[in-house]
Amino acid sequence: MTSAATAAKPMRYPDTRSREVMTKRAWWLVVLNLLIPGSAQVLAGNRKLGRFGLGFTLFLWLLVVVGIATMFLAREVLFTLATNPIALTVAQVLLVAYAILWVVLTLDTLRLVRLVKASPNARLGVALFTTLAMVLVAGGAGYGAVVAGATRGSISSIFGNTGPSEPPVDGYYNILLLGGDAGPDRDGMRPDSMSVVSINAETGQATTMSMPRDLVDVPFPAGSEMASLYPDGYDDSCDVDVCQLNSIYTEIELKNPELFPKATSEASEPGIEAMKQAAEGITGLHIQWYVLIDMYGFATLIDTLGGVDIDVKERLPMDGDADLENVTAWIEPGQQHMDGWTALMYARSRHSTSDYDRMERQHILQTAMLKQFNPANVLARFQDVAAAGGDVVKTDVPQGMLGYFVNLALKTRELPINSLQFVPPTIDPEEPDYSLIHQMVQDQLFPPSPSPEPDAG
Repeated sequence: MTSAATAAKPMRYPDTRSREVMTKRAWWLVVLNLLIPGSAQVLAGNRKLGRFGLGFTLFLWLLVVVGIATMFLAREVLFTLATNPIALTVAQVLLVAYAILWVVLTLDTLRLVRLVKASPNARLGVALFTTLAMVLVAGGAGYGAVVAGATRGSISSIFGNTGPSEPPVDGYYNILLLGGDAGPDRDGMRPDSMSVVSINAETGQATTMSMPRDLVDVPFPAGSEMASLYPDGYDDSCDVDVCQLNSIYTEIELKNPELFPKATSEASEPGIEAMKQAAEGITGLHIQWYVLIDMYGFATLIDTLGGVDIDVKERLPMDGDADLENVTAWIEPGQQHMDGWTALMYARSRHSTSDYDRMERQHILQTAMLKQFNPANVLARFQDVAAAGGDVVKTDVPQGMLGYFVNLALKTRELPINSLQFVPPTIDPEEPDYSLIHQMVQDQLFPPSPSPEPDAG
């Protein structure tokens, strides 16, 4: 090695006799490897490997810059990509490849450093710095790949409908929200809570409409499958013991599933499709999709996310019967931090209060979860949330609309949630006035514009 080469290219042809030179070179190489992976090889090692590392690094940086720009300029596009199974697979492959490449480049950088030539006092620091950087960067990329895989699996298990996207109806998306109660004390699943969530497609303003489970004479839209079976509404001619709203699912699922032959292929169930038509008859709205939440899985999700804070208004029994026998504990009034089981009991408890109080508590719990479970909270426990997701939620919302709804949900979180409850004294479930319900819905979603002020002149 000539002195001229050493002077012209000190990184590639260093003066190996100088510990000071070799120590500075070591730090330069490991820092460059951290900041610009591949640069160390271009300067001091295999240029072909270095150029490949630089190209891959710059490509990932470009993706990050484009992602940040898209977040500000077209957020919905970014969310659509982030919730697309194909895009997630590509991201997972890229992250795994980068993690492997980073390990290769870092180990090769350590070889190029030639620690034995550096100052003895610096060797441990250089080695620790390089190892820590390798663990953090490669581990971070590996974890990102795991998150991408978990997201893809969760989306595939929950959003089984690959059908086309749909436009809003009169400016709203209307979704039937069912709380499924398939606990150990129940024979099969039946909806324990039923509501319609109507979301303004532009502003994200959400309105929940709670429907008592004991509504009778439920009407169905003209020309629908349920109207052909019950042209006069769900009256005493039904094929179950009690002809009320929450028995529609059970009857159709067990006795008349042939009414909805395409339900399963469209990520739904005959009983759920019947409930959609019932909700349409009750509210006068077109119901596009449903979301079914399993109440017991719901408790697991709350535990996964660290509990939920609720301001309890009245003392409530946990477990027990109508005579308050065998009550295992009480939920006391006041601000409470609830685990999943306590939150479930809070939402389900009915023995010391009415069904209508229980509906209000379910609305309070839903609102609290929406406000408290922010993106940072979910991300911190993402793998557990994703694992629980398939056991908690089932829906026929198309996969292709997931990004749109994620973006819309961010708007919804910033607004108060409106609530309509079709309960006494306004609505008598035993003699319901469905024309009045329709009018309540119209007044809430489409309030009349204020009359212009008269011209003072």
